[in-house]
Amino acid sequence: MKKLIFVLVLFALIIPVFAQSNSSELPRVYYTNVPVERVIPTTQGYIIQYRSTSSIIATIGIPIDWFQSAASKADIVQLVSGHDWPSMSVFYKDGEFSHVRLYVHRSKAHTTWGSVPQGTDVSRFFGDGESFNIQY
Repeated sequence: MKKLIFVLVLFALIIPVFAQSNSSELPRVYYTNVPVERVIPTTQGYIIQYRSTSSIIATIGIPIDWFQSAASKADIVQLVSGHDWPSMSVFYKDGEFSHVRLYVHRSKAHTTWGSVPQGTDVSRFFGDGESFNIQY
């Protein structure tokens, strides 16, 4: 019995050494989550007003094309009924933007859903359609 315990302890000490050598090959993935104040759907995409860490309301656009392919840069998740507040998670892989996930209320009548007057030029919020620079 003592030999079995000794082997298990030795095994538990050796395994992490091999696990660490393999982990350097994996990409470093991290995300940041920001509370969303307003989601405004447009024909070009979604305009998101969010609260940055300095308590300033910032605005960014997510192009509609990012939601349409299987390996998309963005996806939208409808929250279950309740009091959860919408949020936006921005994912980075090796320090570069990977994708964005938008959590919104199911009901378009919720206060976080907004609209813009017809004919308003919203193209300035979408930039070049390739980059996503969030303000912190």
